[in-house]
Amino acid sequence: MAKREVPIAGTFSRVWPYIWRYRKAAILSLFVAVLVSFFWGLNLSLTFPVVKVLLEGDSPDQYVHGKIERAELDRTQATARLTLIESQLSEFGTDLTAEQNDERVDLLLDQSKQQRRLSAAGQTLLIMNWVDAYVLPLLPADQFDLLAVIFLTLFITTVIKGICVFIQDVLVGTVIERTIMDLRKEMFRKTLALDYQTVAMRGTPELMSRFTNDMGQLSYGLQIIGGRVVREPLKAMACIVGAMCVSWRLTLLSMIVAPLAGFILYSIGKRLKKASHRVMESMSQIYKTLEETFDSMKVVIAFNGAPSHRRRFHHQNKSYYRKALKIVSIEAMTSPTTEALGFLAAFGALLPGAYLVLRGVDSIWGIKLASNRLDIAELSLLYGFLAGTLDPLRKLSSIYNKLKRSTAAADRIFGLMDSDSLLHEPTEPKRLPRLARQIEFKEVEFHYAVDSETVPPSHRRPVLDGIDLTVKAGEVVAVVGGNGSGKSTLLNLLPRFFDPTHGNVSIDGIDLRDVRLRELRDQIAMVTQETHLFDATIEENIRYGRPGATEAEVHEAARRAHVTDFLSNLAEGIKTPVGEKGRKLSGGQRQRIALARAILRDPAILILDEATSAVDANSEKLIQEAIGDFATGRTVFLITHSVSKTLLQFVTKVAVMQHGRLIGYGSHHQLLETCPAYRKSMKTQGEERAGNFEDAEATEAPHAEASAFDPEEIDSPIEETPVSSEPPHSPPMPKILSFDVARRVTGTDS
Repeated sequence: MAKREVPIAGTFSRVWPYIWRYRKAAILSLFVAVLVSFFWGLNLSLTFPVVKVLLEGDSPDQYVHGKIERAELDRTQATARLTLIESQLSEFGTDLTAEQNDERVDLLLDQSKQQRRLSAAGQTLLIMNWVDAYVLPLLPADQFDLLAVIFLTLFITTVIKGICVFIQDVLVGTVIERTIMDLRKEMFRKTLALDYQTVAMRGTPELMSRFTNDMGQLSYGLQIIGGRVVREPLKAMACIVGAMCVSWRLTLLSMIVAPLAGFILYSIGKRLKKASHRVMESMSQIYKTLEETFDSMKVVIAFNGAPSHRRRFHHQNKSYYRKALKIVSIEAMTSPTTEALGFLAAFGALLPGAYLVLRGVDSIWGIKLASNRLDIAELSLLYGFLAGTLDPLRKLSSIYNKLKRSTAAADRIFGLMDSDSLLHEPTEPKRLPRLARQIEFKEVEFHYAVDSETVPPSHRRPVLDGIDLTVKAGEVVAVVGGNGSGKSTLLNLLPRFFDPTHGNVSIDGIDLRDVRLRELRDQIAMVTQETHLFDATIEENIRYGRPGATEAEVHEAARRAHVTDFLSNLAEGIKTPVGEKGRKLSGGQRQRIALARAILRDPAILILDEATSAVDANSEKLIQEAIGDFATGRTVFLITHSVSKTLLQFVTKVAVMQHGRLIGYGSHHQLLETCPAYRKSMKTQGEERAGNFEDAEATEAPHAEASAFDPEEIDSPIEETPVSSEPPHSPPMPKILSFDVARRVTGTDS
């Protein structure tokens, strides 16, 4: 089904509530636009006295007195005619024949015409007598001096009009920039309120494109609406009113082409909007390529990958060029089309008007086109007003195309703002005390939300399938499994990055979906494998875990996470800026800062996702010591490919994941006896386990990033149906380290 075309007014009406906040400045700009249109029409009307003086050689006195004489003559003739008509009407009786009735109707029509003529003559006399009394005495008698005064007046009105245009543009710019600022802030707030899965599926480049490129296009469109779209129609209206005063019949004749022009411009605009959507999508792809390349610069350099990245960027840049060129070609059609239609409109009034003046008549083929016979000055004034009408209309035609591009940007912006989160706050939330008893996963199944057109329902496999797990408060649980086994996804259900497709997760018997997200996440902290630090100081990154913490508490958290061990090597100590994404520090240092942030938060539940897999041996030892010390009195989940000897010193339970299912849960010793998959993984690691493996080797294998859980090598007695752990477009593991992000970043309680 084709997507229904949304009118420009309908799209931009969404912005009106934001503009209404600054209505005083907007109304003032509208008033100034009216002044601009007035001075525009006034300037054009000055062509009349110029033609009178230069071409016809008339003085103002001659023109005004001539108008007065003609008006008095019209009044006299109209009065006499009305008197005659009234006497003729009085002769008709009550019983009229058809012929007499027709004659009476003709007399009534003539009476109405003479009354209008009398009224017009009266108005002309009133105006001309006022001009004769108050204006003519101020004008010079010499024709050259008079012409100089006219041009001086034209210059002054032009300057005043320019000042009004400047004031209007400044007022409109102020309103629009404030509106865009509010829109950007609102979109940022709503984006932060979305669930992680929705944000991840859209991707950072696409979101960045909406905040930058699309916002810029929308701002440009609003500037046009507040400026030219308001000002140019008012200018055209002033000219049309002036042209109507000269000859309303010839003016209407020139407007015959208006419906055709409207249809053509609408068709062009519709094509342009579709092309603009494609250009913006192409720009999002360019953003994506740039982000991936610059974020992975070390890998690009190490593997000499620059040529492939250049080729990829070249293809996307060329794709953008082709789509942008289509917009250029569509816009290029507008100007010649508008000029041709404008010429046709002028031609519709030019020839008839010239015929009336040159022949000295007021009708063509019996069709009356002028109230009175036109002279050269009046015809020049009419053409001046029509030309003054065409200029704003020409500008509006080019503006229309630009507005279509802006509406495409507005559609994308409000499409994001209208996105619904997959997570919903409870209507009647329950209070969640600090974890005291247990965490329970009951019959949990989970599918990632994917596009039904991309992945049909029949091809969707559960990431988690029938998980039943109970973890008592205070336990330290290692969740182990191979890549794609679902271990990270399982623990992402705790802070409600996702909600189960089936089943539920509860803390002390309270379903997490019945608890406010903020209240739930206040109890949780997380440290991930790929640690993200903000471009701030070490102290500020640690304080992010609890902004209200004292300086002493921040330093204590740094000490417990062994951050203080390397602070002495930094010139500014804890006040040292970490750089973008913490790139001024080593991986181990970043990870210890992330752990300090989690310690400062004082969570009831701590989730560590491969927190030591990407650090050196010394940092790993320090981090594990800090975890062991901090785990006391808390429930800790350690996501890992394998359980090291050091971890076994404080891990109380191990959960074994495979293909989205929980295939084993218990202590290390219990699983060695009951879970072949776990026993196989430990054997693969080559770690010596006293009393468990008679043929164990005496050496301890180093950690490897590759998983020890290879489903094809494990002879598990549990019947397992191979399922894909994640759909093709499933979101990656979140990097969120704290769960009141909106408040921390925006400084509000949004």
